[in-house]
Formats: sequence, C-alpha cells, structure tokens
Amino acid sequence: MINLTIDVSRYFMILLIALYTYLNFRIFSVKDEIKKNRICRRQNFAMFLIHLFAYVIIWFETKDERMLVFYLAQVLFFLVYLFLYRLFYRNVSRLLVNNMCMLLSVSFIMLTRLSFDKAMKQFIIVVVAAVVTLVIPFVIDRVWQLSKIPWVYGLGGILLLGIVCIAGTSSFGAQLSLGVGDFSIQPSEFVKISYVFFIATMFYRSTDFKTVITVTAVAAVHVLTLVISKDLGSALIFFVAYVFMLFVATGKWLYLLAGVGGGSLASLLAFQIFDHVKTRVLAWQNPWTDIAGKGYQITQSLFAIGTGGWFGMGLYRGMPKKIPVVEKDFIFSAISEELGAVFALCILFICLGCFLQFMMIASRMQAVFYKLIAFGLGTIYIFQVFLTVGGVTKFIPSTGVTLPLVSYGGSSILSTFIIFGIIQGLYILKRNEEEEYEE
Repeated sequence: MINLTIDVSRYFMILLIALYTYLNFRIFSVKDEIKKNRICRRQNFAMFLIHLFAYVIIWFETKDERMLVFYLAQVLFFLVYLFLYRLFYRNVSRLLVNNMCMLLSVSFIMLTRLSFDKAMKQFIIVVVAAVVTLVIPFVIDRVWQLSKIPWVYGLGGILLLGIVCIAGTSSFGAQLSLGVGDFSIQPSEFVKISYVFFIATMFYRSTDFKTVITVTAVAAVHVLTLVISKDLGSALIFFVAYVFMLFVATGKWLYLLAGVGGGSLASLLAFQIFDHVKTRVLAWQNPWTDIAGKGYQITQSLFAIGTGGWFGMGLYRGMPKKIPVVEKDFIFSAISEELGAVFALCILFICLGCFLQFMMIASRMQAVFYKLIAFGLGTIYIFQVFLTVGGVTKFIPSTGVTLPLVSYGGSSILSTFIIFGIIQGLYILKRNEEEEYEE
C-alpha cells in the first residue's frame, strides 16, 4: 500500500509540475489582470500540492517526526512571503514570486532527501534572504541616484575579488570564498550584481569609443582576477554578460563578433594554462576512459539521468549521493534521477519563464540605465542556468556553477534573491508609471 501511495504521488507531482509550467507560459498571452491573478492562484495551488506530495513520500520513507515540523515551517514561509509581497507591493509581478517559490520548494524537497541538516541550513538562509531583500523593490522604485555612482560599483567589485584572490579559501582547485567564523561567503555572487550596475551606469552616460574602452578595461580586470583565482565559471559568466550588454547598449555587431572571437581565444588559452580546466575538458570529451578517476563525476551524473528516465525512480529510490557535490553543481542530475526527466525539463522551462519576464521588463523600460540592468541580470541568470545544466548533461564541460534557487549554497541564494528583488523593483516602477500615465 505504501509503495502504491508513493508511486501515485510521484505521478501526480509530474502532472502538477507540467500544469504549473503550462500556466507559466500561458500568462504571457493574457492581458486582463483578473485572469492573470487567477492563473497565479492556480500556480500556487499546484505548487503547494507538489510540495505536499513530496513530503508525504519523505515521511513514508523516513518516519522522521522532524520532517512534519520542517514541512509546516516551509508552508508557513511560502504563505507569509506570498502575502507580504502582495501587501507591500500592489503592482508586483506575481509570476516571478510564484516561480521563486516553486524553485525553492524543489530545492527544499531534494535537499531534505539528500541531507536534512543542509536542508535546514538552506531554509534558514532563505528566510533571512527573503526578509532582507523584501525592501529592494522599494529602493529601486525610488532611488534614481543609483545611476550616479558607477565607480563605487566598479572599484568595489574589483577590491572584493582581489581580496578573494589573495586570501580566499580554496575549493576544488579554485579560490572562491572568504571564511567568516563558521560561515563562508562567495563574493563573486554579489560582485556580478555590482558589475552589471557599473556597466549600466557607464553606458547610460555615454557609448562613445572612449567610454567603451574604459568599461572594457574595468570588465577585463574583473574577469582576469577571477581567472587568476581559477574561478573560471564565474569569469565566463562575467565575460558573456559584458559582451551582450555592450552589444545592446551600442547596437554594433562588430563588438559582439569581437567578443565572441576574444572569448574563444581566451578559452583555448585557459585550456593550455590551467590543469583543472584541461582535466574537465578531457573528462567532457570522453569520460568513459577514466570512469573511476577524472570522468567519475560526469559519468555518475549521466548514469543518474539515464536511470531516472522520463518519470524518475521516485524519491529515495535512486542513488544520487554517488555523484560528488550533488547538492550543489549536480542537483539537476538528482532531480532527473528521482523525479524524472519530465519534472527536470519543467524546472528548466520555469527558469526560462523567469528569463522571458526579465527580457520583457527590459524591453518595456525607457531609461537606458534600467533597461541595461534588467538585460544584464537576465543574461547572468539564464547563462548560469545554461552552464549548470549543460555541465551535468555533458553538453559542455562542467564549470562548477550552481542552479539558482535550487542548488545548496547561501551566497547563491542571497544573490539570486537580490537579483529578483531588483527586477521586481523595475517591474513595479514601470507599472506605477503606466498607471500614472493612464490617470
């Protein structure tokens, strides 16, 4: 009977995530606000049911009373978070808030299955991040002076990355974080936000050749500092964000082509210079020649994805812990193995829905400063998703970046909350302007 209940719950979860994903795109074709709100309520209903079914399975598998308390704490958090956003911000994008909660619920489900202690830590970080960043839309909507301090963003980011490069803690061959007591922080997760603000403020002022050279030089210092720290995943994200922001600001294809060419050359140099890059590339090319060594992580990831099939093995029926660092870089593999490829693809489509919302907001903003911020943050977000999923599926070499809002990691969670808060602020700003114009 228990096995039947678990299997039925698993298939209901797949149907509900498919429904949620359909509604995620259906809302883009709806103009009426009442209908949009109705769609968002249906999304909330689907999310809470998925969350419930997952924790029913976890309860049956563990019989741990802590799971019930943890589940109720999560439900309370989601209800309060959804309520407070709507209470404080009348013109909030409910779609973005819903998608954040949906991705977070999947994160809690998978981390609870992998490690209850890490799931608890993640939950505490999420609650703190939610409280701290709730004020960001208010700030974005009212503080135009954010466009007047470009060098605070630029030099501050370089300083932080430099400190990590000199005194950072090494992890898997790269200097990524700074230790603060029992906690560690990864500054590059926050510098990518100040980096976007720097580029946006500079190109808001001018896009002449002198400004382009200046911004390119500062961006290059950011990227090279990350390269020296061997944080090549972040370096690639910074580089791509700059190239596309430069193209959008100037509209010149020459800059885009030069960026692509320079990036390709830099990738070849990184392969020649850094041993751990060469190891990852060789493991990507043919991991099967050294399954027990260099190719172990990617082969275990591919085994997990293949074993899960379309509908998954079910929670606690797979072996995701065989994948090193599964709760961070390779959580997409764990989702694919136990919840299925259909469920995992829906997660990707939800991330794509967030990106489309970012781009729609960017296209609607009249001020170049706000437009570039939305576009830059959207580029960073979706490219990070691409690097994560591409790495675990062997589409590209693994880069060691996390899946936003899903993977375990405090710095990643907080920085993503900040990004979504900024985008919400821009959305609310535009909606308020439209309402004033109509009046």
